[in-house]
Amino acid sequence: MIHTARWGVRSTVLSDEELRRISDASLQILEKMGLRMPLSAERRDALAGKGLFFEEEEWNGSPSLRVRFSPESVAIALQSAPKTYTLYARNPENDLFLDGKQGYLTLDGSGLFVLDAATGAVRPSRKADLETAAHLADALPEIAFLWPVVSAQDVPPPVQPLHELEALLRFSSKHVQAMTAVTPTAARGSIELAAAVVGGREALRKRPILSNFQCSFSPLSYDKDSLEAAFCFSEAGIPTGFLNMTIGCATAGATLAANLAQGNAEVLAGITLQQLLFPGTPTFYGSCATVLELRRGGVTCGGPEDCLLQMASCALAHYYGLPANVGTFASGARMPDWQAGFENALSGMASFLAGADMMCGAGLLQGATIFSAAQTVLDCEIFGFLRRAAGGLSVDDESLALSVIESVGPGGNYLTEEHTLAHMREIWQPRVLDRGSTRDEWEASGRLSPADLAERRARKLLEKHEPEPLPGEAEVREILREYEARLV
Repeated sequence: MIHTARWGVRSTVLSDEELRRISDASLQILEKMGLRMPLSAERRDALAGKGLFFEEEEWNGSPSLRVRFSPESVAIALQSAPKTYTLYARNPENDLFLDGKQGYLTLDGSGLFVLDAATGAVRPSRKADLETAAHLADALPEIAFLWPVVSAQDVPPPVQPLHELEALLRFSSKHVQAMTAVTPTAARGSIELAAAVVGGREALRKRPILSNFQCSFSPLSYDKDSLEAAFCFSEAGIPTGFLNMTIGCATAGATLAANLAQGNAEVLAGITLQQLLFPGTPTFYGSCATVLELRRGGVTCGGPEDCLLQMASCALAHYYGLPANVGTFASGARMPDWQAGFENALSGMASFLAGADMMCGAGLLQGATIFSAAQTVLDCEIFGFLRRAAGGLSVDDESLALSVIESVGPGGNYLTEEHTLAHMREIWQPRVLDRGSTRDEWEASGRLSPADLAERRARKLLEKHEPEPLPGEAEVREILREYEARLV
C-alpha cells in the first residue's frame, strides 16, 4: 500500500501580498518581454485570436518566434486547468488523487551514474540499472510514482526514452511520469507503449497510466520539440505539466524573488499554450529551481535557498489552484552520509511544510547525478519520518485520555492499559535507523552505518518482491522493435 503524506501541518514563506507581487511581475514578463517559443504554423494558427502576440525573430542564426501573452489569456488558461485529478496506475490500488490535501514521493530523474555499494566506485548507468531501481521502487511503499531515475545509456539515444518507459512499466505497477520523452517522436512512442499495456488509446484516455512534463530553457525560452511533445501528450489526454529549472546568478536573477518571478512566467507560458490549445487537459506546476554554487560553478543542491525556492514554488502553484511538483532531496553529497541526511531531511521538511503534491525525488546523490539504492531507502526513511510529523496531532477526549491518567494515578504505568494498546502503533517506527541497540550490540554487529543497513534492506526487497506481470508485453516489445528499425 502506498504511503501518502496527508497535510496536517502547513507553513508558507510568502504572504498573500508577496504572492500577488510575484504573480504580477510574472504577468509583466509575459506581456512585455514574452518568451522565445518556436511553434509550428499549425499551432500558431490555432492560437490566433486568443490573446497572444507573435513576433518573428532570429536566434543563433535561425528563425524563431517570440510569444507575448495578455493577462487575459493567462487567466483563461488557469481557469481551464483542472484543480484536481487522478494519476492512474496499471494497478488501480496505486492510483494517486491530486486534491491538495496529500503529497506523494517519486524517484529523482535521469542520473548518469550508479554507485557500487560494495566498492564505492561509480560507473555509467545502463537500462538494467533502471530496471533494478524500478523494481526497488515498486517494493517501497513510500515511492508513489516513478521517474526514470537513471538513464539507459546502453541503448541507442533515439529510442532511449522508450526503453526507459518500458523498464518502468515492466518492473512496477505504479504510475509513471515519462519525463525523458522530450520530442514528438518520443511522445508518440510513449503513448503507443502505454496504450498497449492498458488495451488501446481510448482506455489510455480514460485511465492514463503515465504523465509527462516539459522543461523551459531558462531564461525565458522553450525548445520547439519539447513544446510539440507536450502538445502530443495533451492531445492524447495525458496529464502534462511544465517545469522550470532556473539557476539564480546564471539563468535567472541573483535574488530569490527575481528567480521566482522569471521561473513562474516560464511555467505559466507553457500552461497557457497548452490550455488554449487543449482546454481542460490535466496539468501541474513544476519547479526544480536552484542557485549557482559560487566556488565551482555547479548548483547549490540542498542549500537554504533551494528550500526557500521549493516552498515558494509550492505556494505559487497553489495560488493558481494547480498541483505542485517540486524538486525534493537531491543532496550534493557523494555518498549516503551525514551530508546527504542533513540536506535531504531539511529539503524534505521544506516540501512537507509547503504541502507539495508531488515530490521529486528519491535516490540520487551529487546534485541528481549518481543513483544509490541505499540512498533511495534512506530517502524513504526521511519521508516516513516527515509523513508522521506532517500529520500533526489530535487533541480530543480520546487523545487527552483523562480517565486513563486518573486510573493509572501517581507512580503507576501505562504498559498494560487498553488505551496504550489502541494507540501505540501510531508511533512511527524506523525501518533502517537504529534507535534501540546498545553500544555493545552495535559493536558486535560490525558497527553498521545507516547506509549499510539501507543497502541490506534494498537487497532483501529486491530478493523478495515480485513485480506484477506486464499486460501486453509482447506488443510493447514489438513497438520498441518498430521504433528502433525506424530511428536507429
